[in-house]
Order: sequence, then structure tokens, then C-alpha cells
Amino acid sequence: MQNPHDKEETGGSHNSKVFAGVLRAMSEECIECNICVKKCAFLQKYGTPKKIADNSNARDIHSLTMAFSCSLCSLCTAVCPVGIDPKEMFLEMRRCAAASGSNDFKRQRQLLKYEERGTSQRYTFYGLPGGCDTVLFPGCALAGSRPQRVMQLYDFLLDYYANLGIILDCCTKPSHDLGRTAYFNSMFSELRQYLVSHGIKNVLLACPSCHAVFKQYGGSLNARMVYDIMAGEVSPPVTKIPAQPVTVQDSCVARFATDMQKSVRRLIRARGLFHEEMRHHGKKTLCCGEGGGAHFISPELAGSWARLRRKDVKNRRVITYCAGCANFLSKVAPTAHVLDLFFDPAPAMAGRVRVAKPPFTYINRMMLKWKFKRKMKYGFSRERTDACKMQ
Repeated sequence: MQNPHDKEETGGSHNSKVFAGVLRAMSEECIECNICVKKCAFLQKYGTPKKIADNSNARDIHSLTMAFSCSLCSLCTAVCPVGIDPKEMFLEMRRCAAASGSNDFKRQRQLLKYEERGTSQRYTFYGLPGGCDTVLFPGCALAGSRPQRVMQLYDFLLDYYANLGIILDCCTKPSHDLGRTAYFNSMFSELRQYLVSHGIKNVLLACPSCHAVFKQYGGSLNARMVYDIMAGEVSPPVTKIPAQPVTVQDSCVARFATDMQKSVRRLIRARGLFHEEMRHHGKKTLCCGEGGGAHFISPELAGSWARLRRKDVKNRRVITYCAGCANFLSKVAPTAHVLDLFFDPAPAMAGRVRVAKPPFTYINRMMLKWKFKRKMKYGFSRERTDACKMQ
């Protein structure tokens, strides 16, 4: 098996014609209105998408590796008046850099080690009861920081899916976003094929990033966010807690997922709270600073999002539905995950919810795996070994 920290994956040569076509299209379609530039510190530093495209090529290492400072948050796409997608150009640059060996990923090593552990035999577990066609895939960050919420969520969903399975694994979005295309394709396709071959049709997700991966690459698997299910089962207000305004952080990968955004707000109202929207929300939400792994390369650019968010929050408690956002924004303002609010509302609003930080997150993930392995009898179960990854 190839080491996931090698320069790039075998068989992962990048199509230079595709890359050249992406640059040409961006150069021709960008009207340089500067709307996206005004919103983004990265573009303020490097110029309009057209300028970047005109100054880039597959042989220029600087123009390729520069893209690793972009958060891949798609705000530029959301505000573009002519409908172009600069984020895809920056992702294509990353793919070209990875395939050519222009980027050695040393500065992103922490992120790749996190992903590597998440797909290892120690932390993975697939538990499929007899007759199971639906699984819960909670994602890495939630399982590590809030394992009790994963177990509560699973038990809640059992009322609607009697033979619900559990998948503790990583969707390998870090490799996807770093442009390590062949490695991502190999890992995610093995995961998908295992599920499909065992009769799984539905994947319930608690992480917006995992949801984005399954929606784009899951094929026949029906990807659905758990918040949509939960919101359909509540009639506000279910629980009254001391009234205070909260605001909502929409994950940047969910900026176009309006149903998901509405479901989370419905869950907030179900706890008797009213929310006030930040200036930047929904389609025009801001990245928390974690997006695309940019903080490993340009912490000053990635950190600009947090500074903008601090202005938007205005001393309100933030409710988010992304465990990564919850971690990053906790440095900016009091922040709770929507599952904290749903399952333990009073402590969540008082800031008394226990949230783990590394390295304790890894202990939590092992303990959560141990609990699920002993929770019920499974018709099929496995841990992901190197042999699985080589398929």
C-alpha cells in the first residue's frame, strides 16, 4: 500500500489539458468586477480569478502551490454575478500540484495524519445488523469531540430505522481538498463499494463535509443529513430554556444546502429559542478558518475569516452543525453544536457541555468504537485494514 504522505499517488497523473481548459475558461469568463475580491483576503493578496488564471500554468510551481492558501469556501462562487466557480480552479491547481510533486504536503502533515488515523484499523468500525439498508456515518470530528452525542443520535434514529447500522470511518475529504485525487478515489470508492455490496441504500450524516462528499461521489447511495430527519419530528417549542438570542454559523460546505440550513433553525426554535441571523449567513456565510486546510499554509489569511466572524457574532452564542466550525469558532465566541442544544439544552446554553480536545478525541473515538461493537449483534462487521485499502 502506498504511504498516504508520499508526494502523490501512483497512477494519479494530472490531465494538463483539463487544467489548461479550466484556466482558459476562467480567464475568458471572469469580468473582474472585484466583488469576490472585496470579500476574500486570499483574492485581495493574489488578485482576481482572471488575473490568477492568466498568470498560472502547470509548470509554474508558485502558481500551483499558491492555491493551498485558499480556503475553498466557495464564497467567491456565491457572490459571482456571472456564475463562475473560482473554487474549482483553485482545487484544480491543487490537483495539478499534487500530481506533479510540486507540493510535498509537509506543512499539511498534521491534517493527513489525522485522516490516516481516521481510516486505520484502530479507529474504524462498520456494524451492519441483519436486514440493514441504512447506516449512520457521524464523521471524525463529532465522534472525537462529542462521542456522547453520537450515541444519543444513534439511539434517537433507532426509533425510525430499526436495523440502523453504524460506520465509524473518515470520508477522506482532507485528501480530496488537498488535490490527492487518486488516493481519495481509491479510499472512498472502497468504502462506497463495501456499503453497496452489503445492501446499504441510505447514509445518514451529521457532518456537512461528509455530506458533501457522499452527495458528490456516493453514486447510488442516498445521502441525507440527520438534521432534516430530526427537524421533521419536532413541533416547536418542545423544550423551554431561558430565552436569549443565538445566531447560526452555516458551514461553508453547506452554503448552498438551504434545506439543511432551514432544518437546523427549526431545531433551534424547537428548544424555545429565537435566532438572529449574522450579516453573513446562508449562501453568503463565512468560513470558520478551517476550510481547505489553508490555516496550515497561510494562518494569517485563514484567520481573517475568524476576525470577520467576531464582528458578525456581536456577543451572541453561536449554534453550528459542524464539529469543525464549533472547534474553530469557540475561540471567537461561545459556541455550541446543534446536537448539544437538542440533547442537553440547558448546559449547552450555559456553556457547560464537556467537549474534548486532542489527544483526548482519539481516546473518545476508541471508546465509542468499543461501545458500538458491544451494543448489538451485527450481521456484518469489519475494521478497515490495509488490505481493505488496497482493493
